[in-house]
Amino acid sequence: MKDVGLWTIFKVILNHSHPCCPDQAEMLKQHKELSMFVRRTIETHEKARIRPSKTYQSFVAVAGSHRKLGFIEKDVRNYITREADARSRAAFDYFKDVVSFDTTYNTNRYNLVLSSFVGVNHHS
Repeated sequence: MKDVGLWTIFKVILNHSHPCCPDQAEMLKQHKELSMFVRRTIETHEKARIRPSKTYQSFVAVAGSHRKLGFIEKDVRNYITREADARSRAAFDYFKDVVSFDTTYNTNRYNLVLSSFVGVNHHS
């Protein structure tokens, strides 16, 4: 069977390696969902260049505790990343081109990134 990419399971052990914690079940991925209000607030804060950590702390302050939110700061960051990806895909669909660069290995002796941007806007 291995020749065709299939595997056979001979033994399954269904024991948990740690005790379950029911009071944290709401933090499991399948229980997390950002409401429309939260998503719009994140977008507004992002446009105003408010850091995700500050955005998250504002939600914590309103809720009274991070445990009452149902999402964590990483969820705020992930939402921003997904929104940026969606905007990039929409721009690609419209303009049919993409510009991407990686400056990871281009640092000076002070370990600072140096990159220059030169371009022409052919779309206006």
